Amino acid sequence: MIMSRNRAQLLLIDIQDRLAPNVAGGEGVTANCARLARYARRLDVPVTVTEHYPKGLGPTAGPVLEALGNDVAALPKIAFSAWQDAAIRTRIETLRAAGRAQIIIAGMEAHVCVCQTALDLLASGLDVFLVADAVGSRAADVRDLAVRRLERAGARVVAHEMVAFEWLGRGDTKEFKDLIEVIK
Repeated sequence: MIMSRNRAQLLLIDIQDRLAPNVAGGEGVTANCARLARYARRLDVPVTVTEHYPKGLGPTAGPVLEALGNDVAALPKIAFSAWQDAAIRTRIETLRAAGRAQIIIAGMEAHVCVCQTALDLLASGLDVFLVADAVGSRAADVRDLAVRRLERAGARVVAHEMVAFEWLGRGDTKEFKDLIEVIK
């Protein structure tokens, strides 16, 4: 199944200031989440951003906030699965009702909030695409276990460049020219 920017929504899970430095490869995960945010912003794909217990873990990381601009406000949560938060679930369901049943998911930590959220999204019938190079955990082997578990559960495992090129569809557009430097 091809990811379509007209049928997609992006869900960025808990890419927070106090969490990111403790994640294996956290800088790269944060950078790839920021890339995803830029793709979505340029291509008019709706974005939902969550923050787990922001009082303790701080706000969304600066590079992601910068990529989002002022267009998106982070939604706080305390449940590990974002789907268990009524406001987040309502937003996702509203977007699904508007024809956006593909959910591209990225963030931290892969084995906790990302995994539990993705499992709930799959159970609800959404088409889940896990951006493997934009998810992380404190330990790389635990992250890998989460990716494998989600793939077995039905999530499609992709990379940030796959998202960009499938959303773009062609290399002769203004959007492509605008995003090629972000993709690289």
